[in-house]
Amino acid sequence: MRWRRSVPDPKAPARKDGTEGRGATTRWAARRPWWVLATALGLGALLALAAAGSPARLSNGGYIAGGTEATRAESVLKERFDAGIPDLVLHVRADAPVTDPAVDRAGRELARRAAEQPGVRRVLSYWTVGDSRLLSRDGRAALVTVDLRGGEHVAARRAAALVPRLTGRHGPLQVTATGPAWVMAQATELSGQELLRAELIGAPLAVLVLLFAFGSLTAALLPAAVGGLAVAGTFAVLRLLTAVMPVSAFASNITTALGFGLAVDYGLFVVTRFREETATGSGTAEAIARTMRTAGRTVLYSAATVVVCLSALLLFPLGFLRSLAVAGMSVVVLAAATTALVLPALLAVIGTRIDRGDAFAPLRRARRDGDVSLWHRAARVATGRPVLAGGCAVLFLATLAFPFAHVHFGVTDERVLPARVESHAVATRIEREFDLPWNRTLAVLLTGTDAVDQQERLDAYARRVSALPAVRKVSAAGGVYEKGRRTAGPTVGSLLYITRGATWLSVIGGGPPSLDERLVEELRALPSPGPHLVAGRPARVLDTKNAVLGALPGAAAIVVGSVLLLLFLFTGSLLIPFKAVLMGALSLSASFGAMVYVFQDGHLRDLFGHFTVTGELDTAMPVLIFGAAFALSVDYELFLISRIQEEYRISGDHRAAVVTGIARTGRMVTAAAAILAAALFPLAASGITLLKLFGCGLALAVLVDATVVRGVLVPAFMRLTGEANWWAPRPLAVLHERLVPGRWHRPGTQGTEGVPGPRDTATTPVTPPGHRPAPLPPGSPRR
Repeated sequence: MRWRRSVPDPKAPARKDGTEGRGATTRWAARRPWWVLATALGLGALLALAAAGSPARLSNGGYIAGGTEATRAESVLKERFDAGIPDLVLHVRADAPVTDPAVDRAGRELARRAAEQPGVRRVLSYWTVGDSRLLSRDGRAALVTVDLRGGEHVAARRAAALVPRLTGRHGPLQVTATGPAWVMAQATELSGQELLRAELIGAPLAVLVLLFAFGSLTAALLPAAVGGLAVAGTFAVLRLLTAVMPVSAFASNITTALGFGLAVDYGLFVVTRFREETATGSGTAEAIARTMRTAGRTVLYSAATVVVCLSALLLFPLGFLRSLAVAGMSVVVLAAATTALVLPALLAVIGTRIDRGDAFAPLRRARRDGDVSLWHRAARVATGRPVLAGGCAVLFLATLAFPFAHVHFGVTDERVLPARVESHAVATRIEREFDLPWNRTLAVLLTGTDAVDQQERLDAYARRVSALPAVRKVSAAGGVYEKGRRTAGPTVGSLLYITRGATWLSVIGGGPPSLDERLVEELRALPSPGPHLVAGRPARVLDTKNAVLGALPGAAAIVVGSVLLLLFLFTGSLLIPFKAVLMGALSLSASFGAMVYVFQDGHLRDLFGHFTVTGELDTAMPVLIFGAAFALSVDYELFLISRIQEEYRISGDHRAAVVTGIARTGRMVTAAAAILAAALFPLAASGITLLKLFGCGLALAVLVDATVVRGVLVPAFMRLTGEANWWAPRPLAVLHERLVPGRWHRPGTQGTEGVPGPRDTATTPVTPPGHRPAPLPPGSPRR
């Protein structure tokens, strides 16, 4: 096994791998700290001002894939027939039967007022069209459907202004509202309230975790300051993004939690390393330089990994995911930049006073001296019996992942909101009181079939459609069809299905909702008089799931390939990158299985808070959690491997390096995961199921990864694979040396990241393979 290393020569010209640029930036920030801090404070104030009002500019929606058969059909239905899924549905409950003259007059007046509102394209009601499907079973309630102009984002804003004018008490009528546009508007409003709660709860919780981790309030506030600047920048970025693309209202909640958590993680990693460097007797300037050469490099690789993972979300044809991807990438870049520029200046100002008031310093010092920390013991057990420890960890993760085998995906609707919210409550009431399942009705668009010229062929086709087992009723230009025969002739309402050269059929399913998507496939496969398209909410859901699944292989390939490349550049190892991908997949599978068990199957609802069990998971949410959780898994891998690799370089003892590396970083990784979980806690406690699902899923993924995976599975795996962890074929080793010159690939050379340190000079001998250096004298500083 050949190990390669370039020993730095002090007379050699500066390397061109980027390290000298990072060192110059760090030195510049450390030498001019007050100038950097003043600039950061001013910039933070400007960003806060620029971010003012950004939540009001956010919208909702983007959960439906664009360019699919269903969306194309719906566009044609709106343009040529003024038909399709209504944006608003008004539920009108009367004190008397809706046929009562007073109620009839009030209902017609309500429909007229709605039609006169700005942005309204068409209004249909029971009183104007006489469609019995718009009448409740008890005859005392009716529906008014409202179609709005513009796309879903514009419709949501118009609904927010229109619904308060139309709902409430109107003479003998009590009016309430639901529909996709009103669901989006209420979700936007509720997410803004959730964001305020997240700021009031999440940030103090994270600071408390930091205080517990550091003991010193000064040390705890440094990462919190980095997180605050990153969040301020995030809102400014969101404000800019709204000018060029629709940005989901949930972007503010999700990116704030993710950005604050990552920024605090980076700050925690850097501050922890700075404290270790100062504990060895290094001066402030030297400690900052060495910290940023080691921890700073890891942070940059971590940020690059997270950005790559989030960028893969741009491949999915969902506006929700794309807006979150752009916002997430922006906040990660801001977090890394703040860590690289502002944190060194803060450390230069505070210096050795960082530990002032540290009540836990004696306990932490005793743990360092005695090397008896919990993580040290766990690493020794895992490396002592790697097969048993690793097997138990895999069995635990597999148990958590098992429910994912029966996952069922769907698309966001009003049920993601609390049951008490009007749009959700009214939709439930309509489903209970009316025979019209407006959210389950399918539309079969015949773009080349004339209802007059091809009446016989259209009649035969409508009979075949109504004869399908999952179909209850078909309405078309020729009348109403049930079970393969026409049960009613055409009426005035039949004109809604007729235009020159085209027609459409309204199909109502008769089976359970779980069969709606199968019915869509049957309708698309059934021969028709001419070209046909199928639309409706079940068709939207099916097309969205297929679009997401179609983009998944490409996105996964980009993420995995990029992570393998970045980790190879970081470590020079062939095995470690593949191990990181495998470990990330295991922790993600466990999280996904738990999500199915709780949110799809409805278990442990009392523990996670009340929410509506729909029997499915939103299609976009596992994709989003995959991007974020996988990135964080690799993030923790970088923190851990960087320290193990450094210890291995010093001692040449593989097992000792694993144990020492985990003992020195395990507590920090656990604290980082706890901080991120604290930042996600307000989302997990949210009343919006989407935010609750993201918060719980991501928090569980990072906590499992930081404990079971990093604490047990990784040391067991590395113990079994031994020194092969640091091996690469000679061609790849040579390539790595050319791409990242000066990096090390062998034990026994004692510098840090290829940069001369206290025990690394140009005269350091190259230790032969298998040789272990003599132990350091008692009392010698050992990082």
